[in-house]
Amino acid sequence: MLLIALVSLFAFLPGVASAAEVPADADYSEEYIPSSSPVPNDNDPKLHVDVMRPKGASGKVPVIMTVSPYTNHSQSGGATYDPEAQGPSDRFFDFMVRDAQVFKKGYAYVIVDLRGTGGSAGCHDWGGPGEQDDVKRAVEWAASQPWSNGKVALYGKSYDGWTGIMGLAKRPKGLAAVISQEPVVDGYRYFWNDGVRVSNTFGTPASFQLFDVTPGSVFDSPEYNTNSAFSNAVRPGCNAQNAGTQSTDGDHESAYWKPRNLVPLVKGAEIPTFLMAGFLEDNTKPDAIFETFNNLAGTKNRAWYGQWDHIRGNDRDATDPKKFAAGRETFVEESMRFLDEHLKGVAPSKADPVITVQSDDGKFRSEAQWPPVDARTVRTTVKGGTYTDNGQNNGDGSGAGKGIWTISQPLPYDAHLAGVQRMTVEVTRATMRSNLVANLYEISPNKKATAISRDTTLLNGPGNVALELYGQDWIIEKGNRIGVLLSPANAEWWRHVATNQPVDVKSATIDLPFLAFKRGSDLSGGGTKRLTTVKGRAFDVPDEAFKSGATSFTLPPEQVPFPEAAGPATGSGAPGTGVTAAQAAAAQRAEIARRKAAIRRKRLTVTTRALRGRRLLVRGRTLRGSVLTVKVKRGTRVVARRKLRTRTGAYRVIVRLPRRGRYGVTVSSKPKNVKLISVSRRPKLVK
Repeated sequence: MLLIALVSLFAFLPGVASAAEVPADADYSEEYIPSSSPVPNDNDPKLHVDVMRPKGASGKVPVIMTVSPYTNHSQSGGATYDPEAQGPSDRFFDFMVRDAQVFKKGYAYVIVDLRGTGGSAGCHDWGGPGEQDDVKRAVEWAASQPWSNGKVALYGKSYDGWTGIMGLAKRPKGLAAVISQEPVVDGYRYFWNDGVRVSNTFGTPASFQLFDVTPGSVFDSPEYNTNSAFSNAVRPGCNAQNAGTQSTDGDHESAYWKPRNLVPLVKGAEIPTFLMAGFLEDNTKPDAIFETFNNLAGTKNRAWYGQWDHIRGNDRDATDPKKFAAGRETFVEESMRFLDEHLKGVAPSKADPVITVQSDDGKFRSEAQWPPVDARTVRTTVKGGTYTDNGQNNGDGSGAGKGIWTISQPLPYDAHLAGVQRMTVEVTRATMRSNLVANLYEISPNKKATAISRDTTLLNGPGNVALELYGQDWIIEKGNRIGVLLSPANAEWWRHVATNQPVDVKSATIDLPFLAFKRGSDLSGGGTKRLTTVKGRAFDVPDEAFKSGATSFTLPPEQVPFPEAAGPATGSGAPGTGVTAAQAAAAQRAEIARRKAAIRRKRLTVTTRALRGRRLLVRGRTLRGSVLTVKVKRGTRVVARRKLRTRTGAYRVIVRLPRRGRYGVTVSSKPKNVKLISVSRRPKLVK
């Protein structure tokens, strides 16, 4: 009955695997290894392992490992359950066998079932201490085998991308690399967003308990099926407890959720990591993913960030198998260079970008870091107002656009947003558990709004709240506007519980990170279906929003070309030209110096004229509102000093001097925190 009742819940999950024949170029065996149990009453479960080694290999080989809940021999349960399936899971055979051909290249591939799934005993632990220990035990077991060279890489996507992040947190002996695609990084954030339920809060917990109770096939050993069937006998009520806690505990700092937050635990990890994450993810959302990557230490990490959703780097377009779903075709070859370097010690034949980034125009570029070093935060005040917390708004598409709008002037030039956006909102009236959603849009001249990013929080009454919108790399085009919407809901994204009470917002600010330097496309690739879908969900902004929400945003300076003063582009990782982070910082300093010099030349002038009665006239022009200091010198000695503020930009001051002689003048000005200095060309003879 349980299998039948929960079949429909698999709609919430990523693509599931099926059993498959053993690859022709691999030798196959099964093993069981012990784990430990920091989970109460879980009885130190044994973990089931599928081992595939290069056929006929006699020496030691490096190991690629997947630790997963999705690798049951009978497929994944529910609608895909096949009691007569045979062989190991083919979950990543598209990469291992079809594309990378790892057995021919001398790698072993090992699949480990997480506790409570597949042929492993115990109770499913949803990223908790038990599963984290499973990953540690599995890596150290593989590294210690007589057929292993002692180096293991964790490989996966989604949940088994999460187990790769668990490896970074636990740092087991032998873990030499991690390739993690679209991973969870924090169990809480998958189900909750600051107290607000994510759309899959109920279905996913129940479906993972279904994984826990799904047996193997009739061709599996008694031990395999015994392990699958008795999780509740070992730890009574474990499935119900898991599902209940995951779907009802909305406290990020609770005893259940805190150990499942890996973001701080990976800090300082030096294990080389290749991360893939989509800006437009609607499953394992891009929440804290960039912070997680930037918490890593070492210089060998790599990342792909782009305009896709829940895909693998080697996934093909469903309608055109020659095209890659990510819009770029090099993921497999980059992954294998990465693995060869860190598991075999083979120097890469070419330098791959540190960060591969795809912006919303579909173009790819390399970066040395992300957010890039020249991303400058610009703060703008957002309008206040009142909305009713009724749950009646979508983030995009039909039913979107209800709430408090703030809309910028048309942009006079392109502005390149790159990074996480942050808001602070002052709420003066709200009942407990009211909903607040922040949305960021690009609005075209025909008043169509395209969603860029979003975030939500649950209010605990009046007060100041902070929101951190999802990271994005998005070019807001010249002539378009920036739109910010404070609303009660993104009903298609989160499961809001409406209070139907008013929420008063007094004021707010938004911090937007914009790039200082123009980018080019130095990498091949094109758009994605997900990007087309998102832009196709643009909606009409109400005319009233332009009246009530119109304001003047603080905009960044217009982007300038990358200065040649930064030196030649060397190595990989860019802003668009292959320069390093240090070079980008040098270029930024050079550009600031250039702008200051231009202001000095054009914005501060000084002329002098000797007057009768030992008086000297000093005059010129500078920026309005500048504070000027005028120094009159005889040789190197300052004999007179005057301070004044300009109102119109022009200044004029007369200085009486103690005696005849030649006098020079230095004028310094401080407009907008830039110190300018100008000197009179020739000392004047004062009679």
